[in-house]
Amino acid sequence: MRTTVIGTGIMGAGMAGSLAREGHEVVVWNRTAEKARALAGDGIEAAEDLAGAVAGADVVITMLYDTDAVLAVTDELVGALGADAVWVQSATVGPDGARRIAEAAGNAAGRMLDAPVLGTKKPAEDGALVVLASGPAALVEKAQPALDAVGSRTVRAGEDLGAASALKLACNSWVGLVTAGTAQALALASAQGVDPQLFLDAIEGGAVDTPYAHVKGKPMLTGDYSAVSFALDGVRKDLGLMVSAAESGGMPTDLLRTVLGLYDRASERGHGAEDLAAVRTAFAG
Repeated sequence: MRTTVIGTGIMGAGMAGSLAREGHEVVVWNRTAEKARALAGDGIEAAEDLAGAVAGADVVITMLYDTDAVLAVTDELVGALGADAVWVQSATVGPDGARRIAEAAGNAAGRMLDAPVLGTKKPAEDGALVVLASGPAALVEKAQPALDAVGSRTVRAGEDLGAASALKLACNSWVGLVTAGTAQALALASAQGVDPQLFLDAIEGGAVDTPYAHVKGKPMLTGDYSAVSFALDGVRKDLGLMVSAAESGGMPTDLLRTVLGLYDRASERGHGAEDLAAVRTAFAG
């Protein structure tokens, strides 16, 4: 398939590489052209303009930062989208953002899948993401070769656009909470004069263990957050979407707001562009 990836940040770049590795003809475009050009070669073509990137594509994947970034390219994307092409909208925008994008797309919304993904840098590079998809079953089937190239499996969230984005927020709330909880446990051990590594040793293999605690616990122990798989400010953006979604659903937001406050504090201390494990700095005195 000819597949276009719009947005070549950490996730989009990894997805483009996975698509090319699986034999797809891949075209990439990014608002900062140098990021797209850096991927050119090995089955990936960097387009000079968005319309040229989209023209002739069977599948167009948008992996941009937020709703506003997607809306900024929607008119041009829709104008260049082929009659039989599928638009796979993979940015984390929340259900409200998905609806706003669909409204802006007009008739082209009938060719759109709401398909955010679970996973960070390495799963994107390995084609091991989990794709959360909502929209018409026929579109999922049509886009499935591309979805299979970037993901290990596809979880269907229903026919309604926005359902997959709602599921993504629930999943990312868990990521944010587990990471902040790991940071708190390590900080509490240190505050009591206990080697924080012992916390990870103690939970390993038990009922309360999770591999993610060890993945994020390692940089928390070294204090090196430069290997970014999911930027801390990106988590803050997603937590803001979660708070709004919870309020719309009549759900208390106490825990979400507390967790968001921790990431806010870490960002205010200069760690916004670093990995989300830098939430550990929110517990520093």
